[in-house]
Amino acid sequence: MRASRYHLNTLKEAPSDAEVASHQLMTRAGMIRKLAGGIYTYMPLGLKVIRKVEAIVREEMNGAGAVELLMPVVQPAELWKESGRWEQYGAELLRIKDRHDRDFVLQPTSEEVITDIARNEIHSWRQLPVNFYHIQTKFRDERRPRFGLMRGREFTMKDAYSFDRDDEGAQRSYDVMYDAYMRIFKRLGLEFRAVAADTGSIGGDRSHEFQVIADTGEDLLVYDPGSDYAANIELAHAPSLLAERAAPAESLAKTPTPGAAKCQAVADLLGIPLARTVKSLVLATDPEDGPAQIWLLLLRGDHELNEVKAGKLPGLKAGWRFATESEIVEHFGCKPGYLGPIGTAKPVRVVADLTVANMSDLVCGANAEDFHYTGVNWGRDLPEPELVADLRNVVAGDIGPSGQGLAIQRGIEVGHVFFLGTKYSEALNATFLDETGKPALLRMGCYGIGITRIVGAAIEQNHDARGIIWPAAIAPFQVAICPVGWGKSATVRDEAEKLYAALQEQGVDVILDDRDQRPGVMFAEWELIGVPVRVTVGERGLADGVVELQSRRQGENVKVAVGDALAQTLAALAQA
Repeated sequence: MRASRYHLNTLKEAPSDAEVASHQLMTRAGMIRKLAGGIYTYMPLGLKVIRKVEAIVREEMNGAGAVELLMPVVQPAELWKESGRWEQYGAELLRIKDRHDRDFVLQPTSEEVITDIARNEIHSWRQLPVNFYHIQTKFRDERRPRFGLMRGREFTMKDAYSFDRDDEGAQRSYDVMYDAYMRIFKRLGLEFRAVAADTGSIGGDRSHEFQVIADTGEDLLVYDPGSDYAANIELAHAPSLLAERAAPAESLAKTPTPGAAKCQAVADLLGIPLARTVKSLVLATDPEDGPAQIWLLLLRGDHELNEVKAGKLPGLKAGWRFATESEIVEHFGCKPGYLGPIGTAKPVRVVADLTVANMSDLVCGANAEDFHYTGVNWGRDLPEPELVADLRNVVAGDIGPSGQGLAIQRGIEVGHVFFLGTKYSEALNATFLDETGKPALLRMGCYGIGITRIVGAAIEQNHDARGIIWPAAIAPFQVAICPVGWGKSATVRDEAEKLYAALQEQGVDVILDDRDQRPGVMFAEWELIGVPVRVTVGERGLADGVVELQSRRQGENVKVAVGDALAQTLAALAQA
């Protein structure tokens, strides 16, 4: 490609609403242009990167035995009502009507459609296993779209769906996809980690996320440096930090704590470690009949509630919310800030975190403003908790499976694999005839990759003050040839053209900048765009028999002999 025939339109400044590096740099490099909140036009450079990501994903999916099809963006509401997700999915599901007043959705995912295909196309066990996939536009009506392609409303996703005759076969299909994902992200040239994860709104029983490591990531990843254990913080097990409960050493006392409505303030006032305090979180569930049920969750003062774990507790699985202030006053006789499990005005269901259940002489609210109880002990001063469970987020240093302290890093989720079982096949009655001729439910798995999010995540992981640093596999161009004095020197043009043709013959995606720009402007633009290798051809260098080679990642200029330029460029590209 010649730059004079390509559309390049870089900007000196990023738009004011661009908060993260990928949004800023993609806009400045002319890769995306905003059309509406969370909706972008992919400009030629950006689309080239997206297509390269798609090609790698498609090759590995095909290689793993998946079969490509293409499902519609617009889906009938009937399927979503049949699965139960028409109401369950929430406000992110964009619901629309056609001219006949029939309900449709813009697909955020395709479990319903693919299950409908399976129940109409798969009749016998002899047709199994099978894995269908497509690469298609998705739409999720994010309340606050932000971060460019990282959290947009319209995006491109690869989603695949496996169908098997039994759970054992479905687990094998899951493993095949897991391995394919490992190959995909290695080929993309990204630093990533596969972590055990919550299944979320998709449902299912087994799940892994593929996270690109980046300081700007929204997810917290927990891993054990001494083993292969890794999990999203939502799922990471947080063991009790106390092996057993010590015998009481203090008497129960109602202690004045004026103005100390937070655990840290109580600890400072009483001159005790924060780890001696217990925080009270009040939740509510709403049964179909009768008043709300109030729950009191107890965590150590320096720990945070893991809402995903809370949502898996018996009694809370159907849905919960934080209690209102009026409900709190009604049940505790006190406003928030001084709540505790002793002497509630009305009965509440008490759940203690694993660590709290082993604490003794703890400090908690006294259900009276400006007072806390000290010297509180289970069994003596209050009943044992109704339920003891892992409620908290892991913190760095918690002991992992290897006996070492767990570490935490940030990541950007770019892929997710789920074992669904019969969640959708049962809801949509997707069956096949087994070897005995009897109908049986299909076992399913689903596997997603955020194609456009990968582009943003790659930049978040690979950039500097000058711009993007693309992994060679997905760079819009792998090599940029920059002739200095293109319009003045036939020698420069000839040598640049020779190298350009030679690289093309080697299958390199190369661009020749024939726009006759000043060197500083030309270099800055290609550094912003992030092409892995730049070759500078100038009269002064040619007089000495050399051209200059620069790796975008290393940043150093190296002079190489004109006769070695092709080999040296290929070598630099291989290391990019």
